[in-house]
Order: sequence, then C-alpha cells, then structure tokens
Amino acid sequence: MSKPISGGARDRVPLSRERVLRAAVEVADAGGLGSLTIRSLARELDAKPMSVYYYVSNKEEILDGIVDLVFGEIDLPSPGGDWRSEMRLRAISARRVLGRHPWAIGLLESRATPGPATLRHHDQTIGTLRGAGFSVEMTAHACALLDSYVYGFALQEASLPFQGPDTATEVTEPIMQGFSPGEYPHLVEMATEHVLRPGYDFGDEFEFGLGAILDALAAWLPADGGRRPS
Repeated sequence: MSKPISGGARDRVPLSRERVLRAAVEVADAGGLGSLTIRSLARELDAKPMSVYYYVSNKEEILDGIVDLVFGEIDLPSPGGDWRSEMRLRAISARRVLGRHPWAIGLLESRATPGPATLRHHDQTIGTLRGAGFSVEMTAHACALLDSYVYGFALQEASLPFQGPDTATEVTEPIMQGFSPGEYPHLVEMATEHVLRPGYDFGDEFEFGLGAILDALAAWLPADGGRRPS
C-alpha cells in the first residue's frame, strides 16, 4: 500500500497574482527594494522563476502591484465625515503603514499605472476635501501639503538612529559629550530641556505638525463652510 503524500506539491498553496504580490511585499519588508528580484520572489514562494513570470511580467509590474497593496492598507477617508477628523485618520494611518513598509515611502506617488486601491484612496481623499467646501484648487494644495508632510515625516522617522520613547538618550548623550563648553548652546538647550527628558518620543511631533497643517487649511474654507449640496 502506497504511503500518503505529505509536503510536496499537493500541500503547497497554489500561486496566484495576489499571492505573488504579497510575497513581494514580504521580501521588500525584510530586505528593502534592492532585495526584490524575480529570483528572490521565486525563492520566497518556493517556486521556479518562470512560474512567477506567469503572473507578473517584470519588476515594474511588481512595483505597481505592491504599491497598490500598500495603499489598500491605509484607512480611507469618508467624504461624508468631518474633514479634519478624516484627514487626521488618513494621515495617522498612512504613517503607521509606512512604518511597516518603509521601502514604499518614495514609491506611493511614483507609479504611472496606479491600481484600484490607489485610485480609490485619492478619489475619496479629494471627495472628502471637496465635500467640506474646499475649492478644486485648494483641494489640490491640501493634498500636496498633507502628503508632503506625511511622507516626509515617515522618511525622517525611518532614517533616525533611534526609535521609540527614551531611545534618543542613547544617541544624544554621547554626541553632547564631544561638545566643548559653550560650543553649541542651542543644541544643548534643546537636548537637555526636551530630547533627554523621560518619555521623549520623536513620533509625538507628528500630531503637533499635523494639527498645525489642519488649522492652516481650515482658515482657507469659506465663512459659510462652502459645502456642496448633497
């Protein structure tokens, strides 16, 4: 009597375009975009490179697909909600998602063939701002300003030599020890009175800056709110 087959091809999850793209995200998360090739993707999938080519033609198509997956993870704003709350939700979610996928920071607005999640994300962001009363021109300004802030903050946060509450002390104190007395008084003041205090977390700066931007944008709304009729 033959033995039942275990492992091998029968136990493998069948390949699909979605599985290929999700595996590509895992490869990029682990080693950055430089590690993402058809061969590394095939190894992640335990498949042959030619099998991968059946679902994606080249690396550009992979990038299109994984950027769309990242956009799909970001909370969508609701055109029917309070615009400030919705933009805040979107920004906080985008920062959190980019923290999981830092390789995507420079890619989100780079694709010439955006996918459905990308298009839906932008459409609902625009719809939320337009529904709040922003003109088409001011909506464009608001989108550019908010995205520049979120992506820029995410990039800076990913590049810092410390991460999380109280970890800045490990980097800041040795730097300060190399200063001559009175050499950089303003840096020392900032460090001792802010950065080196218990509980300091650079990430807390995000909400302050976001609030300042939303306050500034609110000043551009018409006095009557300018809401479009539903």
